[in-house]
Amino acid sequence: MTVSAATGAHILVFPFPAQGHMIPLLDLTHHLVTNGLTITILVTPKNLHLLNPLLSANPTIKTLVLPFPAHPGIPSGIENVKDLPADRFRTMICALGGLHQPLLSWFRSHPSPPVAIISDWFLGWTQYLASELGIRRIDFLSSGLLSSSILYSLWLDQFKRNDPNDENEVVSFPNLPGSQNYPWWQLSPLYRAYVKGDPDSEFMRKIFLGNIASWGLISNSLIELERVYVQHRREVLLGHDRVWTIGPLLPKDDDQSGHNQRGGSSSVPADQILSWLDTCEDRKVVYVCFGSQAVLTNNQMEQLALGLEKSGVHFIWSVKEPTKEHVEGQFGAVPPGFEDRVAGRGLVIRGWAPQVSILRHRAVGSFLTHCGWNSVLEAIVAGVVMLAWPMGADQFCNATLLEQLKVAIRVCEGAGAVPDPAYLARVIAESVGDFSRQLVVELSKAAREDTSEGGSSVRDLDSLVANLAALELPH
Repeated sequence: MTVSAATGAHILVFPFPAQGHMIPLLDLTHHLVTNGLTITILVTPKNLHLLNPLLSANPTIKTLVLPFPAHPGIPSGIENVKDLPADRFRTMICALGGLHQPLLSWFRSHPSPPVAIISDWFLGWTQYLASELGIRRIDFLSSGLLSSSILYSLWLDQFKRNDPNDENEVVSFPNLPGSQNYPWWQLSPLYRAYVKGDPDSEFMRKIFLGNIASWGLISNSLIELERVYVQHRREVLLGHDRVWTIGPLLPKDDDQSGHNQRGGSSSVPADQILSWLDTCEDRKVVYVCFGSQAVLTNNQMEQLALGLEKSGVHFIWSVKEPTKEHVEGQFGAVPPGFEDRVAGRGLVIRGWAPQVSILRHRAVGSFLTHCGWNSVLEAIVAGVVMLAWPMGADQFCNATLLEQLKVAIRVCEGAGAVPDPAYLARVIAESVGDFSRQLVVELSKAAREDTSEGGSSVRDLDSLVANLAALELPH
């Protein structure tokens, strides 16, 4: 994207320490600094290295390194979500609230402090900090507008089940565009914990109310994907037009370093993966990946492997290996002999995969995904149809949105669900066969137009930069 140059207004950027949250906000930071804004990024010590690609490309960016707050629910030395058990996610959100006072002290001692804070939507408590300082806070939404609208509706309207023991009770959202109905178990675990009386959840409620009260909202979404939810956010929930839809925040096609430096270590180098894809036919490869957090049980692994084997298609399977929190021997094992049986048409990657590059390769036709928001955007930009297996958080809402747009088919749902290998094999084969991809290709074209000169995302980014540049410190 290219936008008009700004004055050097000083902005504090505060990402949440999870890969899916950090990457898009760091991409936005690159755009802001290259358009004349002065940027300081807040980070804790063990996450500082994650900024290296951004800092090397933008040496004028300053860093504010603050010690991770001590918290009884977070083991010493852990500062990133990927190192935590899944049930400690909300504990991490609450722990970061301990940075309020150190940040306040930093602002008050700084000779030229920021005029605004841009922070992840899991850091909504920074709205109260901004109010205390008399400056603006802008909510950065790293998820979709539909899923966040449902979450905000839960917190605002205080939904409850009629039967507190019925996990399948359907909850309807009549005030949102479209027909939005979800069984209780698919709603936000953060909100469900609140209903159960989790002691951290009152702080969680303040976080989301802080987001709604914030001066502005930056959405890493695509206007053609969520137009009605953009309008709802402006006209109904927030009541103002300071909603900037600037997505998808992704590297350009010719930026191979941007594609391949966005993750961690891998059992297969990126160039070998792309060379293998070069040998395959156009749109005949299925890519399988469930994000940076989900680790499948061995039973899930076996049935997924059987489905891939029976399908007869070429595939790349990115396997997230278990961590020390998983029961040894029960998670993440590729079935014995599987790789030998699919040799030549299947490539198994243990660890991180260069997902953007894989999806944009001409050989990839479909994507078996958990429907994390970054994965959704990456697939849409690449024009790749999706086979949806939502597992938690916002993924059920994202899968619903994709189904309504007819660019995805749901093949399984739930973190504990086990897919039917026969059904999976058939759908996988169809997804690289005669499956119509016209609608996702149209969305891909819209995404590329929106992020090109004169497109809606560029215009919104231009507006955002202009608004930030016009801010001043309180007198």
